[in-house]
Amino acid sequence: MPVPADLTARELLDGYRARTLSPTEVLDSVLERMAADEPRLHATYAPDPEGARTAARESEKRWADGAPIGALDGVPVTIKENIATRGTPSPLGTAATVLQPAAADAPAAARLREAGAVIVTKTTMPDYGMLGSSQSSFHPLTRNPWDLTRTPGGSSSGAAAAAAAGYGPLHLGTDIGGSVRQPAGWNGIVGLKPTFGRVPVDPPYLGRVIGPMCRTAADASLLMSVIGVPDPRDHTALPAARIDWPDSPGDVRGLRIGLLPSAGTGLDTDPEIRAAVEAAARAFEAAGAVVIPAEPFTTREMLDGIDRFWRARAFADLAKLPEERRRAVLPAITDWAASGETMTGSEVFHGFSQIDAMAVAANRALADLDHLLLPTAPIPPFAVEYASVFDDPQRPFEHIATTLPFNMSGQPAVSVNCGYTAGGLPIGLQIVGRRFDDAGVLAAALAYEQLRPAQRPWPSV
Repeated sequence: MPVPADLTARELLDGYRARTLSPTEVLDSVLERMAADEPRLHATYAPDPEGARTAARESEKRWADGAPIGALDGVPVTIKENIATRGTPSPLGTAATVLQPAAADAPAAARLREAGAVIVTKTTMPDYGMLGSSQSSFHPLTRNPWDLTRTPGGSSSGAAAAAAAGYGPLHLGTDIGGSVRQPAGWNGIVGLKPTFGRVPVDPPYLGRVIGPMCRTAADASLLMSVIGVPDPRDHTALPAARIDWPDSPGDVRGLRIGLLPSAGTGLDTDPEIRAAVEAAARAFEAAGAVVIPAEPFTTREMLDGIDRFWRARAFADLAKLPEERRRAVLPAITDWAASGETMTGSEVFHGFSQIDAMAVAANRALADLDHLLLPTAPIPPFAVEYASVFDDPQRPFEHIATTLPFNMSGQPAVSVNCGYTAGGLPIGLQIVGRRFDDAGVLAAALAYEQLRPAQRPWPSV
């Protein structure tokens, strides 16, 4: 029998209803797993075992009284450290931050508390969330539980590692260029980047979303049902909508699904990853979907332009810091941002314009499709000591051409495991949908979980 830390959120809730499990028993199992694995993984920040125990005891009493307060009552969750939780500082992954306790929960964290979730810990991220690795000037180096010599990815590094290691079933990450999906893919879990505005973000920013990171698509859907509601603190939040968040596989018969084995720019797709993605497409086809070859739509100009715009933005932000704090920032970030100082206004504006160019291209790519299949990442996870795929600040984004377009376009995209490399590392399949079709994307992920080959056991750290 699996230990409680390895059960899904839906299994935990069933156990609470049947009185075969209790929130305190489950929390003890999660804390025991964390105590055993954290000396090697380093996925957590500001764990709060006493606060979690208080919340679990209160939940246990509510279940005993037959009066749970919400859809996640008693379920353990972790929250990425840049999503504010009251009383806990948010260092943003960098030693340059002056630590101050957050005055209030961010919208997603508030929805979790209201639903009765037990917040166990925050999770780690790299400096300012601007790396696809776990390199941080503030947090210890977070490692991938499938192979401790590999990166878990970034910037939702700790959330992905925590989910794969079994620190409970529900984890929240953030994503502005692939920061939920790529670590999800590299850790064998499910990671959803919702439609832009579906989950309120405070403070909001173009392309940034909060999304679930879980072992199953059903749990990701359950978590979305709680956090996917508007909040006045985010002026970009979508209006309230009645969404039937799926808990069972969607019917793929007749769906038009595009297959894009390579993004067409950035890194070429590794042959093992291409083969796994193509096998996933064949599985959809065998189940009745219509699979259509898709043409790459991301260009070098788009990728480089957005890189330039982000460098200029980062340089402007870093220039505001006192010299002592600026020196505390990870060198990979300051070196990357340095060229922003000499960019002309025309260069920066052209870079900014590529956001819209990428958004137009990504939306047009799905004009006649229900979904698009492509690799979550074109390569397996790289060495944990590297800040980026080449460990070169001048080439930081070559691996995100598969994920970045859908942040710019606002489309929902989910990563779900579709196989393993010869070395036993997970491979992520990305399923993209039209804007606002978050439920459809999750239903397709649920369907694929039934179509894919048997999964390997979760890693034992």
